[in-house]
Amino acid sequence: MTRARDVARGRWPREAKALGGLILLLAITAIFFLIDSIVDLASESPGELPHNLAEFLAVILLTACVVLLSREVGRVLKRHAQVEVQLQAARGAFSEIMERHFEEWSLTPSERDVALLSIKGLPIADIASARNTRDGTVKAQLNAIYAKAGVSNRTQLVGVFIDEIIDAPLPTGEK
Repeated sequence: MTRARDVARGRWPREAKALGGLILLLAITAIFFLIDSIVDLASESPGELPHNLAEFLAVILLTACVVLLSREVGRVLKRHAQVEVQLQAARGAFSEIMERHFEEWSLTPSERDVALLSIKGLPIADIASARNTRDGTVKAQLNAIYAKAGVSNRTQLVGVFIDEIIDAPLPTGEK
């Protein structure tokens, strides 16, 4: 199950739980100091009043910070969950785009594997190692992929997918 789905269902990741625990600890500390300040103010001696008021003000500020921090962490966690969902959608869309092109180009299963590893940026030697084949075989498969895709190198192959994702006209330099 993805982190985005977990967050959407109210199951927060470990980092979020840690932040929640720290905020809870700050809140407990603020409550302790608030009670201490109230007790000090109630049993004040005339010379202690400025000190007790300063402590009380510090506790109020600490409490306000805990509340504001809690709200901000909540907003950040919600935004994080939204970005996770968007990232999952983008991954799915990219996979669909690749599959559609691979089908249009009639790539063999081996060529699909090589194309995917190439798009991921693996060097030829690593692709050969991952596929348990020779560098020359991978080079031949890449040349076949480039020919079917109508491109001449890896950069142009990746560009086919990037262009479709961006789907925006290139700047002409004119103003």
